[in-house]
Amino acid sequence: MTSRLTVRRGFADTSIGQRHYRYCGSGPVLVMCHGSPGSAKQLEPFMHILGRHFTVIAPDTPGNGDSVPLPLAQPTIEDFAVAQIEFLDVMGIEDVAAVYGSHTGAGIAAEMAIRDSKRIRKVVQDGSPIFTKEQREDYLRDYAHPYMPDLDGAYLLRGFMFCRDQYLFFPWYKRDKEHRRDCALPSAEWLHDWVMEVMKSATTYHRSYRAAFAYLAEERLPLVTQPILCLGAEDDPLCAATREAALAHSNATYLDMPRYDDAQYVDRLTGSIIAFV
Repeated sequence: MTSRLTVRRGFADTSIGQRHYRYCGSGPVLVMCHGSPGSAKQLEPFMHILGRHFTVIAPDTPGNGDSVPLPLAQPTIEDFAVAQIEFLDVMGIEDVAAVYGSHTGAGIAAEMAIRDSKRIRKVVQDGSPIFTKEQREDYLRDYAHPYMPDLDGAYLLRGFMFCRDQYLFFPWYKRDKEHRRDCALPSAEWLHDWVMEVMKSATTYHRSYRAAFAYLAEERLPLVTQPILCLGAEDDPLCAATREAALAHSNATYLDMPRYDDAQYVDRLTGSIIAFV
């Protein structure tokens, strides 16, 4: 039986403060940018497999998990990309085989590739943050707000419901039949871990979320000159938009992925990344 890779953790000192990251494996460098909300902890199931082929480095986005926030009230995806590139500089990483990004991270990955085409060879987008004008306005208004600490702990319950209901509805705050997702809840342990990572940054996690909602991904994606692999899980609310954007890009390849709760999902996604990179 093949032993399970250990995912290790570290901190890097950058101009904004300490950036927390996870890493494992050896070989060409694969940088992974997590989605919102949460941290790179949610990427660990993929890292255990990808680390057998790559040196996988997954930093917590500024203001998420254990990374300090950007010193900006309303940072953009471009601002987060600049911070990620500085992180690569601090880590002494001069050649990146690919940058993977999920949702918010997909926008950051694309912007990193646009800004640093000499260092970054390929891009993997797992659900591109593409929204209609109406969706963008709706989500910016209602989707993500800080959870300010209070003395009765009610903010902790609100944060838990925010995470749990994302599995049940899209968007999570429209709790009706029309917006019910065909999706089961994860295990209690997985949900606990996710909630804990979100609540570490309860007052700043929303900034990267809001940056993703404001980001015009459909306009920026054509500026990526590197080869792009676009992935869309069957039950991902961003699947259709990701497919449409990929098919319109001459450098992009699109692949359908199984549902998130499919037993083959992790293997299919990691296998597709390995083959592409």
